[in-house]
Amino acid sequence: MELNLTYFYTVAIVDWIPLLQPENFKQVVSDSLEYLVKHKKIIVYGFVLMPNHIHLIWKNIAMNGREMPYVSFMKFTRHEFLKQLQNTDPQFLTKFEIDRTDRNYQFWQTNALSVIMNDRRIIEQKLDYIHFNPLQKHWNLTTDPNDYYFSSCSFYEQDNKRFEWLTHYMDLFD
Repeated sequence: MELNLTYFYTVAIVDWIPLLQPENFKQVVSDSLEYLVKHKKIIVYGFVLMPNHIHLIWKNIAMNGREMPYVSFMKFTRHEFLKQLQNTDPQFLTKFEIDRTDRNYQFWQTNALSVIMNDRRIIEQKLDYIHFNPLQKHWNLTTDPNDYYFSSCSFYEQDNKRFEWLTHYMDLFD
């Protein structure tokens, strides 16, 4: 990914394990996004946090020290997942063990999808896709996309400000 380009970004937990099912792990992801927004490293236009993957529409706008903000995001969430699982569920943590010289655990798959978004219609299509993701039959997480807490849907549909760090996608076209 490059700075100052808007991307649709999807990344899953290794082996599609539902690590993000509990809210505390979704909160780690949300807190990391909020931190990077408040420190003017990223802009987030839309998101949904699913049990085993996330979708974002975002822009990396400034380096976070020597690394791209998305790298910081992945590192921070990995560190927090590890810390929480070490303290609460070491048995579940074993599902994420790997044999590498630079780390013992991996939470995120390495093949994240990053697609540049520079057309309003495509952004709106992706926003619809991520907002309706929790309604899919195999998830059955809610019957109304506005009721799914870890999503930007109610920001757009009900002017809900619970995620103050979100930016409206139309700001891209002003």
